[in-house]
Amino acid sequence: MVHPNDIVFDGWDISSLNLAEAMRRAEVLDWPLQEQLWPHLEKMKPRPSIYIPEFIAANQEERADNVLRGSMAEQVEQIRRDIRDFRESSGVDKVIVLWTANTERFCDVMPGLNDTADNLLRAIERGLEVSPSTLFAVASILEGCAYINGSPQNTFVPGAVELAAQRRVFICGDDFKSGQTKLKSVLVDFLVGAGLKTKSIVSYNHLGNNDGKNLSAPQQFRSKEISKSNVVDDTVQANPVLYGPQDKPDHCVVIKYVPYVGDSKRALDEYTSEIMMGGTNTIVIHNTCEDSLLASPIILDLAILTELCQRVTFCTEADPEFQGFHSVLSIVAFLCKAPLVPEGTPVVNALFRQRSCIENILRACLGLPPQNHMLLEHKMQRPVPSPKRSCPGGAACPLAPKKAPAAAHLNGHPC
Repeated sequence: MVHPNDIVFDGWDISSLNLAEAMRRAEVLDWPLQEQLWPHLEKMKPRPSIYIPEFIAANQEERADNVLRGSMAEQVEQIRRDIRDFRESSGVDKVIVLWTANTERFCDVMPGLNDTADNLLRAIERGLEVSPSTLFAVASILEGCAYINGSPQNTFVPGAVELAAQRRVFICGDDFKSGQTKLKSVLVDFLVGAGLKTKSIVSYNHLGNNDGKNLSAPQQFRSKEISKSNVVDDTVQANPVLYGPQDKPDHCVVIKYVPYVGDSKRALDEYTSEIMMGGTNTIVIHNTCEDSLLASPIILDLAILTELCQRVTFCTEADPEFQGFHSVLSIVAFLCKAPLVPEGTPVVNALFRQRSCIENILRACLGLPPQNHMLLEHKMQRPVPSPKRSCPGGAACPLAPKKAPAAAHLNGHPC
């Protein structure tokens, strides 16, 4: 994997503050740490970004002093030039673009507008309704750069997905899974799996950072509400014994902007489940989440895993020709709230199943078998004898221990 120290950062923002001033305004890091970071960050200034006011809350207008001008197509072309300039000036091998900006309202998905790659590109040329995050996605895809969406809006309209598939560029993500939703994906999986029929999930949040300020607008909150609500759907649908076809929990999500608490988000959850003989079981949780500090390592992990996936190819007995992963990189769903998957693919939100997917793919890359939690060989009356095998390297294998049979180190041999 790429070492985090080898990552070079650049980016865009509608605010002109350099990163040191932005750090002071955000009030996330302790002051002694800010003082140490200041000389490193004050030289880093964001490039002008795309600003379409109707996609984010009106209260963001006061920050918008660093924006691109010109037509929509001209702005996309400028983003492409910025990517090429960064690649040349920094000397990096690969560029990966992540959307870590404000939550946008949902964009209308309409035939003739954004349902195909050609229609989406024409819509950009004509200046029709295309969100800033989708414009960044299109620019990144056209430059051959993987694009990761860290907010809950529908950035990946069908035309963007088709364009990524045509160009064989990875796209992934729908909102970083950092605090309350990560806990929810574990707890609901546990409750339903244990036979407790969860009937009511109420999630309340209050936070005071700029994300909370933007989400105080109804349309932007609706995007967040959808991504938080969908996280329980597949767990419920996977248990037809407890839930009928139209039966699912009442799920309510509330987000309030409270400036005083800053980046220290408070999340309160109540889970009510039906149990035997008409009883109920209620679990109430209070969770204080340092919002940005939980999201930051997820951003690094997503970039590192996406870059790794660009170097993985595989084949099967049925199809001996080597191939890579699908352009919709769903294996990183462990880190995302509402995982984007290829059309027709089951959506998995349960956290441990998502983690198991990544683990087993990485084990396969190392030539190791997948994790087996059945352990049937330890549950039988008569244990299964171990197969007798010889090391493919033979006695001359460089990993063979001296004065010991070569077969003794079979499991450690790279073959």
